[in-house]
Amino acid sequence: MRRLVGALLLAAMTPALADMPPLEELKLVSEHPVDGMDAGNLSGLAWCGDALWAVSDREDDRLYRLDSSATVWQAEAERFVAPPAPSMPLPWGLRMRTWMAGLVRGGHLDFEGIACDARGNRYLVSEARAAVLQVPPAADAQWLSLPEGMVRQARASGMLLNFNALFEGIAIDPAGERLWLAAEKERRGLVIVHNRNNAWRCEGGCVLLNEGGEENSPEALGGRPAPVDFSDLAFFEEKLYTLERQAHRICRRTPANGEVERCWSFAAEALTDARRYPVHYGMAEALSVDAQGAWIGVDNGSFARSDGEKRPIVWRFAAPAGGWGAVQ
Repeated sequence: MRRLVGALLLAAMTPALADMPPLEELKLVSEHPVDGMDAGNLSGLAWCGDALWAVSDREDDRLYRLDSSATVWQAEAERFVAPPAPSMPLPWGLRMRTWMAGLVRGGHLDFEGIACDARGNRYLVSEARAAVLQVPPAADAQWLSLPEGMVRQARASGMLLNFNALFEGIAIDPAGERLWLAAEKERRGLVIVHNRNNAWRCEGGCVLLNEGGEENSPEALGGRPAPVDFSDLAFFEEKLYTLERQAHRICRRTPANGEVERCWSFAAEALTDARRYPVHYGMAEALSVDAQGAWIGVDNGSFARSDGEKRPIVWRFAAPAGGWGAVQ
């Protein structure tokens, strides 16, 4: 029966994913517990300048530079003050549920991702407000004036409809001219806005991709069907990379339309007995890609994994054989 259900789910997937051969497994190079993130919940990673930076979805007033000089990394906080967030066209009920969740768990803005441009500006995506905060290296933080049509188009496409399933990932090109956001699940998708003369706008529509459906999680998680999802984005050498948490894979995509080109799995290394958490869903929340490999951040929430580790984790995976640009 499980095989039949799995076959039906696979048939419902996007054709590109359904037609792919078995995925190449990425090789784990190192793993690094992170000290100094008092609230935990590492939700985004980005390489900025000479260091990896992180953000927590439980803290509205800081991001972290990660000191990688030892196996256990130290998170060094950089504080900022976020001005009042813009009002985006989200329904009242959804905004209230998000506000109440912030009261209970902390993090009213719910920063779920971080990206950097070549000038060192950091961009934080707020799931709670469907907005993006820019944190310059030597100036006050400010919200981007994103077009309201971006959210309206996303919702009209079936995205951003459910609580805790809004924007989960962010990427920007080095010039700071193209910005992508990933809707998490139910339906998942990608949107893009362009910066023209210091004004952000949709050009020919903001929605690049939207898709629903389910697929089976890895057997180590029970092989249960779960909604397809995105948990972060990265931009590297004119390609988008999506972190697909429940499937435990990274996929390379075309920036202009979000079409999947190739995927790689990290399930074998992430789901060893020692690294397992007592949950049936994926925990990978953060992604940064470079020529040598990928950094993946784990948001463990309040859970300890099987070996007793309770701190956030950053994994370093080697780039696939032939590099990220390799064809099938």
